[in-house]
Amino acid sequence: MQDIHSETFLRMLMRRQLRLSLFCAAAFLTVLLGLPLANYFLPALMATRVFGFTLSWFLLGVLFFPFVWTLAWIFIRRSLALEREEARMARHED
Repeated sequence: MQDIHSETFLRMLMRRQLRLSLFCAAAFLTVLLGLPLANYFLPALMATRVFGFTLSWFLLGVLFFPFVWTLAWIFIRRSLALEREEARMARHED
């Protein structure tokens, strides 16, 4: 039987949540650093007009906030699912 408060259980859960955190951080940093790099390397594309904004401002001012909210929602949802899954696995080992 694996106690859900045991060191092994908590370590396994923390390892899985760390992988989730690193994935979300990598996605966030890719977008955050990708915008300035796209402005630098693709200035003509980023100057394209989209709904009255340049693509650069459209991505930063309109799409960035929903992207961050979606990423946070995915992180919270997946993190809770990991905890439920680990607890279920621990109960089944009884």
